[in-house]
Amino acid sequence: MSKHPAPPRTIVVTGASGGIGRATARMLGARGDRVGLLARGTLGLEGAAREVQRAGGRALPVSVDMADHDAVEKAADEVEATLGPIDAWINVAFTSVFARFEDIEPEEYRRVTEVTYLGYVNGTRAALRRMRPRDRGVIVQVGSALGQRGIPLQSAYCGAKHALEGFHESLRTELMHDRSGIDVTIVEMPAVNTPQFDWVTSRLPNHAQPVPPIYQPEVAARGVLKALDHPQRRARWVGLSTAGTIMANRVAGGLLDRYLARTGVASQQTDEPRDPEQPENLWHPADGPDGRDFGAHGAFDDRAHAHGFIG
Repeated sequence: MSKHPAPPRTIVVTGASGGIGRATARMLGARGDRVGLLARGTLGLEGAAREVQRAGGRALPVSVDMADHDAVEKAADEVEATLGPIDAWINVAFTSVFARFEDIEPEEYRRVTEVTYLGYVNGTRAALRRMRPRDRGVIVQVGSALGQRGIPLQSAYCGAKHALEGFHESLRTELMHDRSGIDVTIVEMPAVNTPQFDWVTSRLPNHAQPVPPIYQPEVAARGVLKALDHPQRRARWVGLSTAGTIMANRVAGGLLDRYLARTGVASQQTDEPRDPEQPENLWHPADGPDGRDFGAHGAFDDRAHAHGFIG
């Protein structure tokens, strides 16, 4: 990515320790931005901070659980005290459980909802409280095609992403009613090669995988940056598979139900048995003292597309 022609901005990225958040933070660093990196882990945050700084930006890593509203507020205060007023906030952080609905415990369902949905609510509230007095700013919600179309084995995640869609539309219309100078937009993502499949809580017999076609996190990050730079548009779609899934569900949802009932379980698993010792990040970060920095990419580099449609 070339450097952005605008002056450097202070931008918060949640879920910045891996995957889409990590790739986005790196690209913001290449534009010279000041980046507040929010995530639970330590090794991933430190790695992300080094990448932002090497790219030419300034980084502030802050360890925080996005499900904790008070902690998110304190993190936002720390970002503004260190990097300056927040110009943009990008919500990416999430967690999930890969299992049939009946195999997910109530507390696990609650945890996915608190991080993947309420974490966005907490981040958005923290951003608005600081942007409102200035009447300017951008909030980017990283959504998913699965927020428009549910699939088997991911009911908790799909439910949280569907909730995000309603929240986004309500907030957007409120800001429009107020004639606010703050923009909020959403980016709907396809299957992305992120480390989540190496640390997701799973009760599947085989190793979990994204439903092909799979895209590299840099493709998703370019979609985020496009939304950040042109936030007046209510939504953007990354990947032709996202566009196809959303449109197919709108015109032939029943047929898609039957198709996913036949293919959705197998397509989310590789042929390799799941490692029972695989780390899990539902309750604790996978990149703890005994873990490792997973980086932006997952285990599917040989199958992931480096380029894709961004609408």
